[in-house]
Order: sequence, then C-alpha cells, then structure tokens
Amino acid sequence: MSPGGGRRGAGGSGGSGGADSGAGSGRSWHRSPVRQLTPWLFLAIPLARLVTFTYVPVASMVSYSFTDWDGVSPTRDATGVDNYVQIFTRPELFRVFFVSGYYLAASAVQIAVALYFAAVLSFNLRFRNFFKGILFFPYLINGVAIGFVFLYFFQDGGTLDSVLSWAGFGSDHAWLGDPTSANVSLAGVSMWRFTGLNFVLFLGAIQSVPAELYEAAELDGAGKWQQFRHLIAPSIKPVISLSVILAVSGSLSVFEIPYIMTGGATGTSTFVIQTVKLAFQFNKTGLASAAAVVLLAIILLITWIQRRLVPDDKVDLV
Repeated sequence: MSPGGGRRGAGGSGGSGGADSGAGSGRSWHRSPVRQLTPWLFLAIPLARLVTFTYVPVASMVSYSFTDWDGVSPTRDATGVDNYVQIFTRPELFRVFFVSGYYLAASAVQIAVALYFAAVLSFNLRFRNFFKGILFFPYLINGVAIGFVFLYFFQDGGTLDSVLSWAGFGSDHAWLGDPTSANVSLAGVSMWRFTGLNFVLFLGAIQSVPAELYEAAELDGAGKWQQFRHLIAPSIKPVISLSVILAVSGSLSVFEIPYIMTGGATGTSTFVIQTVKLAFQFNKTGLASAAAVVLLAIILLITWIQRRLVPDDKVDLV
C-alpha cells in the first residue's frame, strides 16, 4: 500500500505543481508589458487621428486669433486681444448672436413635438411604423437639397403662396424679404429637418423601459398621461438633457439652411456664416479665428451651466 500511496502522493504533488505553474504563468501574463501595452496599441491610431484633426487645429485656431493673419500671407503680426475686443465692441459683429434666438425657440418647439410623437408612437397604435418613417425621413435628406427645396417653397408665387391662395388666403408677402419672417421661416425649416433626430433619441429611450412597468402601471389604473408623467419622463431625463445641449449648440452654430437659402442676407446671417465670410471673403482669418474661439467658449459655458443646473441622476425604476 505504501508504493501505491507513494504514487498517489507523487501524482498529487505533480498536479499541485502544474496548478501552481499555471497560476504563475497567468499572473506573469497579467503583469507582462505586452498585455499592458495592448490597449494602447489599439488606441494609438484613433488617438493620433483625434489629436491631428481636432486638437491641433483648435490650438492653431487659438494661436491665429491673436494675430492679423489674412489666411494667405506667410507672415502674421501679433495683435494681442484686439480681435476679441472687436467682436464684443463692434455691433455688426456681435448682433448676429441675436439671430440664434429664433433657432433656439424653434429648438424648444422641436423637442416638445419630438417628445410628444415619441410618447404617442411608443404605444401600440396602427400604422405606427409608417409614421415613424415619416417623422425620421427629413433628417436623412441632405441639408443643401433641403435648402434649395424650401427656397422655391418660400419664394414669391411659390408653393406656399399657391397653397394659401387655394385655401382662400391670398398672400403677396415676401417670406424671405424681411428679417423677422425670413428668420422665422428658416428656423421652421431647421425644426422640420431635425425633429426626426430628437424623435429617434426619445423613442429609443422610451422603448428601453421594461414592459413589465407599463403592465404594472395599467393594472394600477394609470392612464397614458400618468404613465408619461411618472414612468416615461423620469426614465428619459438624461436623453432630454442631451437633446437640450444639442439644441443650444446647434442654435448657435447654424450654417447650412440660411447660407443656402439667403446667404445671410436680410438680417439672417448667423455667427458661423459671418465667421466664414470674415475668413474667406474679407481675408480676416485672425478675426474669424477669434470669433470661432468665442463661439466655442460660449457653447462650453452653456453646456457647463446646463450640466450644473440639471445633473444626470441615475434613475432606478425597478
């Protein structure tokens, strides 16, 4: 029995040694430099592209904002903060910020409309997939194409005037002829285009709520409004916060629609259109860079304030 016992002991000893060896090799792999460098090897190319195409241009833009560079000359002279002083002291440069108010108001309506349709179409309704496609379709269209389509829509004697005349409301109003109606029209076009994006965000957030919660709410006698107020709205609060941030930043950086439809004429010039004209039409790249830095700072400040006022709270509905 002792030889057999000796063999069993040797076998047990060998198994233990193999386990220790495997554990040791596992620990050595976890501590090896190759494993520690592997994540950085995968991140190397994305980080290089991020730095090359984002942070380096931003740093160059900030450096240009303190010069009088015209965008062409190989030399440029430092001007200190003179470009920033001009932006805040010259009324024609700072006035374009007020145009963003039209788009901000349109964004508020856009979020409300998108939230309404997302809540309605989240329930079991007939043809809901059809209506989802209709709401999201405008976002898929190219912005330049939308600009040209609505340019003919709002022109004198165009589609809008024809529809109004058929309905008995004769109108010879130049929709893009004065600042107020032009900005309202352009803001309406932007709202029509981007409602689908907010709609998809809200719909995805609503559908992520467990179905059991809706069933429990119905058993408790909660109606559609009570389900939206006490179940849907708290669950999609982070998405609403994100939509508000996107709405504010988008309102300040509107470019495509007004540039295609009016070119910034009749008081419809936005901050981005003005910046592009300063850089490429008037060859004031230094001043345009300062304007871009101011716009970036304003967006970051508004985002920071919004995040402080409405922090992201973890919602636990279960």
